[in-house]
Amino acid sequence: LTGAQLAAADRRLCQELTYGIVRWQATLDWLIARKTQARPQKTRLQNLLRAGLYQIFWLDRIPHHAAVHETVELARHAGFNTQAGFINAVLRSYAREAAATRQLLAGLKTEQPHLGYSHPEWLVARWQQRWGPERAARLMEWNNTPPRICARLNTLKADPGKLLTQWREEGVEYDFVRRDWFEENLVFELKSHRPLNRLPSFQQGGFYVQDPSTLLAVRELEPQPGDSVLDFCAAPGGKLTYIAQLMSNTGRLVAHEATSERLQLVEDNCARLGVTCVQTVLPSTLNPQPSTLFDRILIDAPCSNTGVMRRRVDLRWRIRPGEIRRLRVMQLDLLRQAAALLRPGGTLVYSTCSLEPEENREVVDEFLRAHPGFKLERTRELLPFAEGVDGSYVARLRRGVAPV
Repeated sequence: LTGAQLAAADRRLCQELTYGIVRWQATLDWLIARKTQARPQKTRLQNLLRAGLYQIFWLDRIPHHAAVHETVELARHAGFNTQAGFINAVLRSYAREAAATRQLLAGLKTEQPHLGYSHPEWLVARWQQRWGPERAARLMEWNNTPPRICARLNTLKADPGKLLTQWREEGVEYDFVRRDWFEENLVFELKSHRPLNRLPSFQQGGFYVQDPSTLLAVRELEPQPGDSVLDFCAAPGGKLTYIAQLMSNTGRLVAHEATSERLQLVEDNCARLGVTCVQTVLPSTLNPQPSTLFDRILIDAPCSNTGVMRRRVDLRWRIRPGEIRRLRVMQLDLLRQAAALLRPGGTLVYSTCSLEPEENREVVDEFLRAHPGFKLERTRELLPFAEGVDGSYVARLRRGVAPV
């Protein structure tokens, strides 16, 4: 939408339609199949039907007749003149049966929750087995709601009073966010604002946009001014720049990534936020020599991202069971690499934004079995339906003073 010449309201509607249709794709396709004898439709035609039905059943402010009319006109504009009558018939039928259909959709959440909540059936079964139907349903409801935007104060550039005053001048509406793993006046929910990149407070580095869940791993790392710290999977730099903030921009803070392109993201964020203590490195430059070992290492590992599914609306349709097994191998390898770079007595924090045990505690347990010189100090899992933040897992380990 960056180059689109749209009014703000039209832009928001376009985004809502796009994200909503992707989220509710399975349910929308179930509705379409009921009226078409499950005959497959051309992709663009299917998308038009999805768009019309989404407006009828998920957008209260659009009258049914307007949703039908606009979808039919869009179909003609897209070259579906001969199918316009078919689209009109399907949508008008559902508009007439809206109340009865809503009852069907409500029942579907209990009878076939993967369709009722529009999630992959295998993932729903996994979550129900782990947490039970009620909490699995609450998780899926969470995934189907638009994510809120939260901002973390950057104390290297501003203090709470300065930032909040500037937000009021910029017309930003905000609310305070409080959790037990960070201090007061650090995180705020942005409720109404202009595009962030147009706000002087953003351009000047007064804050960084990140979910409160992401701060837990850094708090468990407990970085101190003057420490030697490695962020092993640093891009795009949210946790890294918070580490720098807690270190008062002093000490040795190394950002490691697999590619120069990802390191560029880190460098751009550091420049905006005024972080000057960071050194960016590629894998070939890390050397596990005694003189270069780190006091603290953070591994925010690549994962299935099932804890942030509401932010990545297409993720539910891309993820496969085999992906979790593949990622587990990578996560263990990252832990092994990091273990060789930590000084005796040092702290290692492993974190993911996954909800799956195979990527979390099971990875840590397998690592500990192979590395008896490390000790697990504590773990914590943040669950969206319990804490009201993105899902994440954090484990804090310490290396013994004897050789590993």
